[in-house]
Amino acid sequence: MSAADVIDLLVKSSYLVAATLFLLGLQRMASPATARSGIRWAGLGMVIATIATFFLPDLHNIPLILAATAIGTAVAWISGKKVAITDMPQMVALYNGLGGGSAAAIGGVELLRWSAAGQAPGAVVPVLATLGALIGSVALSGSIIAWAKLDGRMDKRYAFPGMQVFNFLVFAAAIVLGGLVVWSLGVHWIVAFFLVALALGVLMTLPIGGADMPVVISLYNALTGLAVAFEGYVLGNEALIIAGMMVGAAGILLTRLMAKAMNRSIGSVLFSNFGGGGAEAAEITGSQKPIEAADVAAMMAYAERVVIVPGYGMAVAQAQHKIWELTQRLIERGVKVKFAIHPVAGRMPGHMNVLLAEAGVPYDLIVDMDDINPEFPNTDVSLVIGANDVVNPVAKTDPASPIFGMPILDVVDSKNTIVIKRGKGTGFAGIENALFYADNTRMLYGDGAEMASALVSELKALDGGH
Repeated sequence: MSAADVIDLLVKSSYLVAATLFLLGLQRMASPATARSGIRWAGLGMVIATIATFFLPDLHNIPLILAATAIGTAVAWISGKKVAITDMPQMVALYNGLGGGSAAAIGGVELLRWSAAGQAPGAVVPVLATLGALIGSVALSGSIIAWAKLDGRMDKRYAFPGMQVFNFLVFAAAIVLGGLVVWSLGVHWIVAFFLVALALGVLMTLPIGGADMPVVISLYNALTGLAVAFEGYVLGNEALIIAGMMVGAAGILLTRLMAKAMNRSIGSVLFSNFGGGGAEAAEITGSQKPIEAADVAAMMAYAERVVIVPGYGMAVAQAQHKIWELTQRLIERGVKVKFAIHPVAGRMPGHMNVLLAEAGVPYDLIVDMDDINPEFPNTDVSLVIGANDVVNPVAKTDPASPIFGMPILDVVDSKNTIVIKRGKGTGFAGIENALFYADNTRMLYGDGAEMASALVSELKALDGGH
């Protein structure tokens, strides 16, 4: 066996080790208790795969690769350290888009190289390169629009009459141009193809409402993985193929779970108006009834069962630490406290779990929607902080509502409900919440962190200042 064969065997073995670490890391990420170690395992796999790649034969432009790796690592490290937990969904959307863009760039470089050479290596490879470029371009531009919506830089939903028909025509144009690219390898066709593919990602994402953003992020994550797998085949790189397939499969499964949690199909997410706030829902009667922090503290202090329902507003207020302090005081008084988590609460899957874990909330106090819903009728006080659409009862009662049919947390069935809210505005989906007008609901107006601090202070007063 020659030295080159030994090196090739070692590289392939390293890729196998990296793939195993990816798989084990992904499996450990399924539980909050092991998620941190899962990320480390997967990260170690990526380091091994990256180092092994430098030993591939005929590798060119190594100084440029090293420079790009150093710059990318520095940017990711600094931005990862500085990003606020409230901006994590935007970062996930951006990084996911960059992955799709990288896959598309690989496809573009290979297509241009074959164009300059006047031929492609067989028939299957250029087809996969073009498909990967199409999917990666859509993931890139679509993720950028998702980031802009999540970051408040763009309206949550934008559409015009006949937009779906127009989008279909753009998609058809992308397919036709892709066929021309494979057939002719003309530079002008390649440029036109990429422009149309990027436009398709923008047009697909513009009409999608804010309430669907968790599903959209998961979907683009799956598309990025698929694009990476295709381009890995083009390059003959096993690590890219395996990693892309894992990301794509995990993204597809997560997308289906998110869509199921909202009682919607993926098609309806992409091609309907959910979360746009444009439907004519039934008028909500009654009024919002305010309450003071002292009364809420007394109500919770003498309750037997309390359920806390966090939402994106808790993240904005950075109130998770004070909420956990409040919880600890209630537990010390013998109150049974649980946290209720809706699958799409926040701006991305698992957003609330991350926030609560950051504050130190034990995993056994965090309960999923299906398990907690039967307990609400026996709950003395439900405290809603920052959640809106995921606790809105019109999802079950008003067929005209855009969120009708979406499973919700049945907070309205509690004996008493307290909602901490800054004002009387609507949630991210732009829909009025009937829960706020229910007879058993009281509104504690104010910033989430300030109100949580006030509740802690009032509980201390009840305990004699201790």
